[in-house]
Amino acid sequence: MRCRRIGSTHVELTELGFGASVIGNLYRVTPAHDAQAAVDAAWEAGIRYFDTAPHYGLGLSERRLGAALRDRPRDSYVVSSKVGRLLVPNEHPRGADDEGFVVRDDLRRQWDFSRDGVLRSIEDTLERTGLDRLDVVYLHDPDDHWKQAAEEAMPALAELRDQGVIGAIGAGMNQSAMLARFLRETAADVVMLAGRYTLLDQSALDDVLPAARELGKSVVAVGVFNSGLLSRDRPAEGMRYDYQEAPPALVARARTIAEVCAAHGTTLPAAAVAFPYSHPDIINVTLGMRTAEQVGRNVELHRQHIPEGLWDDLRALGLIRSDVPTANGPGRSARCL
Repeated sequence: MRCRRIGSTHVELTELGFGASVIGNLYRVTPAHDAQAAVDAAWEAGIRYFDTAPHYGLGLSERRLGAALRDRPRDSYVVSSKVGRLLVPNEHPRGADDEGFVVRDDLRRQWDFSRDGVLRSIEDTLERTGLDRLDVVYLHDPDDHWKQAAEEAMPALAELRDQGVIGAIGAGMNQSAMLARFLRETAADVVMLAGRYTLLDQSALDDVLPAARELGKSVVAVGVFNSGLLSRDRPAEGMRYDYQEAPPALVARARTIAEVCAAHGTTLPAAAVAFPYSHPDIINVTLGMRTAEQVGRNVELHRQHIPEGLWDDLRALGLIRSDVPTANGPGRSARCL
């Protein structure tokens, strides 16, 4: 699989990444053997970038990912995790987590973008994963914490990066405007952009993508299915968009895009995975992968050739913005594996 480098750093990501939120029991239980099999299948497919966070399953994702990778050569893969939510003892457990993960709530999340919070979070992550280092660290959803995140957390991460402890630093969010600020106003090398550069939402063209282009920084795209609406060949009523039930008008638009995809001999999910690569500063698409079967499907979607004429037709029909770049597929890449 081919790799692309994060900005001016030495860190290279395979163009397809393994999103480990789902092996933290997101929405439903994932048996431990399925989680292990998913990581093994990703490795066999050539994926070498794995993303996790303390938030995912109150540490379960980090523990499972670390265990699955522990016997692999450490210099042959890249792991990212996140800071901003410390895991602390829950003084009033009710038996189950209430933030989407099917796990016990013996721990709770505590927002903390202070310098001490960042250092403690990284130390805790290393203990849970059993890894000797993290290659990339993101600030996780700092939407309501700009001042502390920008003035305390990011400088702490920059110091660790400059010491060679971390390879690259950045922020991950569901919005693009503040991510652009992190690129422009802080030492961030990369941002993880969730759902804002997809077949249904290209708002990142207004802020974060121009910032990355101007400053020589990088973007990792996640949430490319917009919570599910773009994940099937034929979108249906009741599917989700940005974590809520998709409005009928948006379902109809997704169906129209699907029809154009079919006319070009491809599918809506394959186009959804390929679309972010139309921008030269998006270096990676990371997808959630719960089982070996999901890994296989995602890898196949990633490998499919998308005709350049598809983007041209979607522009002409007003289904994507007219200023979407014309390049087709990942660029500026080199084979790393």
